[in-house]
Amino acid sequence: MRLRYNFRLYPTPGQRQALARAFGCARTVFNDGLRMRQDAREQGMPYISDGDLSKRVITQAKTMLERSWLGEVSAVVLQQALADLNSAYRNFFASVTGMRKGPKVAAPRFRSRKDHRQAIRFTKNARFAITPGGMLRLPKIGDVSVVWSRSLPSEPSSVTVIKDAAGRYFASFVVEVTDEPSPEATAEIGIDLGLAHFAVLSDGRKVDNPRLLRRAERRLRKAQKSLSRKEKGSANRRKARGVVARAHARVTDARRDWAHKLSTQIIRDNQAVYVENLSVSGLGRTRLAKSVHDAGWSQFVSMLEYKAKRYGRTFARIDRWFPSSKLCSACGALADKMPLNVRAWECACGASHDRDVNAAINILAAGRAERLNACGGTVRPDPALARPDEAGTRSKLPAFSAA
Repeated sequence: MRLRYNFRLYPTPGQRQALARAFGCARTVFNDGLRMRQDAREQGMPYISDGDLSKRVITQAKTMLERSWLGEVSAVVLQQALADLNSAYRNFFASVTGMRKGPKVAAPRFRSRKDHRQAIRFTKNARFAITPGGMLRLPKIGDVSVVWSRSLPSEPSSVTVIKDAAGRYFASFVVEVTDEPSPEATAEIGIDLGLAHFAVLSDGRKVDNPRLLRRAERRLRKAQKSLSRKEKGSANRRKARGVVARAHARVTDARRDWAHKLSTQIIRDNQAVYVENLSVSGLGRTRLAKSVHDAGWSQFVSMLEYKAKRYGRTFARIDRWFPSSKLCSACGALADKMPLNVRAWECACGASHDRDVNAAINILAAGRAERLNACGGTVRPDPALARPDEAGTRSKLPAFSAA
C-alpha cells in the first residue's frame, strides 16, 4: 500500500524565491503544453503525443530566448508538470468514453499564477535526498529545514513540495508501507453518520459533532469583513487574505486531526466496520450544505477504509438506498415513512427505537449479511412465527375425501 506522509517545511527567504521560480516554470510548461494541444485540435491536426510535446515545450523551449529561464530549475519538475497534463487528458478521455467510473471529468484547464496553492513534484530521477542532519535536499533549491513529526517507514519514491493558501510549505512523501495486522478483535460495528451526532454506533454510543467550522464562524466573519474592505491589489489586501486563509487552515487541520483520532479508535476496537454509502455531493446541494461539508463525512470514511485495509480489518459500505431508518431491527417490519423530525418511534411488535441507533443496528446487520453472502454463507433470515395480528389468506383448495 502506498501512503503519503506530510511534513512542515521552513525554507529560507532565498529558498522561497527558488521555489517560487520552480512553481512558475512548472505552471508555464503545463500551460504551454495545453495551449499547443488546443491549437492543434482547432486546426484539425492530430493529437500531439506525449514525447513530441515534451520535446516542444521543454527541450526546444529552453533554446528560445523567451523560455531560456526554464533551465534554471530541475528538469524533473518540468517533466512532472507535463506528466500531470497527460494524466489529466487521459482521465478526460476515459470519462468521455465511459471507461472511467464516477462523476464526469472535465477537460484540463490553464493554471493561474494567482492560484493560492502551488505544487511541484520531485521523483527519484531528481536525486532528492534526506541529509544525515535531517534536511531535505532538493536540486537547485538547497537543503530545506523539515519538522519530522515521525519517521518514514521506507524510502520515499517521490516528494511533492506544496505551498498552501496560508503561505505554509509542506513536503508530501510517497512511501510504500506494509500491512500491519492488529490483534483480532471480537466486536463488529455499524455506523450511522448524521448531523445532530456525527456518528451513532450500533452499540448505542453517540459521537458528538464537533462543528469546527461553526465554532470558528465569528473569527472567520471578522477576517472576511476586514478583507472585503481592503483595496484590490494592495499590500493590505494581500495581508488580509492571508489572515482569512490561516483561519480556514486551522479549521481544516483540526477537522483532519479529529477524524484521524476517531477513525483510529474505531479500527483498533472492531474487527469489522460497516457504514452507509452516503451521497455527500448530493447532500452538499441542499439547504444543509454548510453543515454537511463541515462534518467531513467523506474524509472520515476514507480514513476508515485505508486503515481497515492496512490493519487487517473488514470494511464495507452499505447501499445508500437501504432503508436503515425505517426498518425495525427487532422484527424486520418496514415503516411506510419516517420524516426527519421523528427521532424515536415504536414498532407494531412493541419495540421502541431511537432512530439513529436503530439505523446503525440495521447497517451492522446488512453488512454482516453481505459479508456472509460473499463468503458463500446463508443470508436469508431464519423462519419466525407470524404475529397474531398479521394478515393472511385462507386456502381455497377443495377438500378431498378418502375414496
